[in-house]
Amino acid sequence: MNKTIHQGARVASLSKPMASMALGLLLLAVLYIGNAYAAAAPAEPQGIAWALSYLAQNPFAYLFLTLAIGYPLGRITVGGICLGATAGTLVTGILIALVSSALYGISYDIPGLVEDIFLMLFMYALGMRVGPQFFSGLARGGIDFLVIGLIVVFANFLIVFFGVKFLDLGPGYAAGIISGSYTVTAVMGVAQSAVNSGAYQLPEGVTADMVGANMAAGYAISYVLSSIFIILLIKYLPKMFGRDAVAEAKIAEDEFSGGEDGGALPGTAGASLLGFTDTQIRSYLVEHEELVGKTVTDLYQLAPRAAVLKIVRGDEVIDAQTNPALQLGDVIGVAGDYSLLLTGADKVGKEVSEPRARMVEIEVADVHVGKSEYAGKTLAELGREIGFGVHLKSMFRAGVAIPHLAKTVVEKGDVLRLAGPKWCVDQAAKSLKGVPIVESTYTEVSFMSIALFIGFVIGHASIELGGIPFALGTSAGCMLSGIVISWLRTRNPEFGGPTSEGARAFLNDIGLSLFVAVLAAGVGPKIMSSFQGTVVLWIALLGMMGALLPPFIAWLYGYYFRKMNPVVLAGACAGGRNSTPALNGIQDLSQSGIAAVAYPVPYALTSAVVLILGYIAMVFS
Repeated sequence: MNKTIHQGARVASLSKPMASMALGLLLLAVLYIGNAYAAAAPAEPQGIAWALSYLAQNPFAYLFLTLAIGYPLGRITVGGICLGATAGTLVTGILIALVSSALYGISYDIPGLVEDIFLMLFMYALGMRVGPQFFSGLARGGIDFLVIGLIVVFANFLIVFFGVKFLDLGPGYAAGIISGSYTVTAVMGVAQSAVNSGAYQLPEGVTADMVGANMAAGYAISYVLSSIFIILLIKYLPKMFGRDAVAEAKIAEDEFSGGEDGGALPGTAGASLLGFTDTQIRSYLVEHEELVGKTVTDLYQLAPRAAVLKIVRGDEVIDAQTNPALQLGDVIGVAGDYSLLLTGADKVGKEVSEPRARMVEIEVADVHVGKSEYAGKTLAELGREIGFGVHLKSMFRAGVAIPHLAKTVVEKGDVLRLAGPKWCVDQAAKSLKGVPIVESTYTEVSFMSIALFIGFVIGHASIELGGIPFALGTSAGCMLSGIVISWLRTRNPEFGGPTSEGARAFLNDIGLSLFVAVLAAGVGPKIMSSFQGTVVLWIALLGMMGALLPPFIAWLYGYYFRKMNPVVLAGACAGGRNSTPALNGIQDLSQSGIAAVAYPVPYALTSAVVLILGYIAMVFS
């Protein structure tokens, strides 16, 4: 499986003084501009007030200043623990919005479309990463993933609902705390519909606005706390139990790839890397009379494990694609296994140094075996018939690497990874009725746009059961589109070709970070309005318990009873808690994307169940 080492892991050594200096310089720049403007126009707000007002009037500046400060802030390590880029961005955004609102009455009005766009891009990019392992993950641990999701969502409901009852916090708090501690804003919408429809009977003296205010208070406080601390919990769960996340991730990658070192899966980044091989190209002087007059194809029939790729005849360099015949004194470039080429001098002539015969450009391509008479043949038989000049690096069946031995039978739908000169690869692909797919710089904006459109429409569609609206959710729909497309590419690389990991990682990081920054702008001002006596302490306590205890209980189930891989288990707990930033955290720490295998199943399940429980929490408040 292809491994991605996140930039966050690479810069873990960034020192605290460097991060602090970067943060200080950015703040000084903002203050300097603000003071300069105030001096020129004294009637306007001055200093920090002007700077914050400027950010509020120009959301673009707010968003990217938040990222510029949040990323280095998230890299600061204290006691071996760091927030990470996502949590750092969230904290930064909340602090800016909170200070603006509390001290200067400034609010940030960022269109919801901005939040939606970046969230959808992130979810699609996440789906593209998860897809190749999603269905194999479901087949290998589907029941465990479902159970983990159910443990998390029901434990959250029980802790919050009965905690609110015990503390007598009043109607609306339970739904708000569930929504915030689960970081699923839609729960408040479902709970509000219970109030508006009359499913919840308002007590005497209590208005719908009062219930809504309680919801907002419970949501705001629990959301902020749970968003930050769930990242730290999931990220460091393996370490808390004495497990090395990086080592465990490598073990999981071997398990989910089928145990065969086939390199990157088809349709994923790294599929076209040559890597290491014992196939070499060496040059020999033709000295044996019996070789004269024989064509390149004739020689291949005599020795199927070696192929003449070039012939140097005086000043002329002849490409073997024209199937030329040999002459005495020719220098030939022969490709084959090292052990076979060692005997070349006995069969051809002495080995000579002729760079022109060995300068052959090699490409690596994935070829999908279509409807062909070669399906059903062994690899040895296939190699003798169409393997001229190519080397079989890997073989995949249903998205899983399988051993590519001489007696392995080729089936329709298999993907063969071939390495060799372009014309040799093209020739083999034509015989297999496939198309050689290599990595390119082709941008997939149109392809991605179609996928996002379909995912949004599917996620947006809803049905009502018992007055409760059910929908997959637009973000989940876009992630599902990414999963399906990457899954299709894994099984047939002609369906879009390899995905650029650099492009996918950029969509992943910028999408999540900007989504969090927009979210922080809206949540920040609500924090102050929620501070009323000891209620805020109880909300914080229940929110933290509802956010952290359920995934910890699920972890204990998976770790002690099911003996699951710690990194995969952490991914399942993140999915059960609906926390993509937490998934990002364990991926950063493990330097692998394997945790994402377990994320989608509990995520999809709990996304629906938590809405039902939120509705019930409101009705029985």
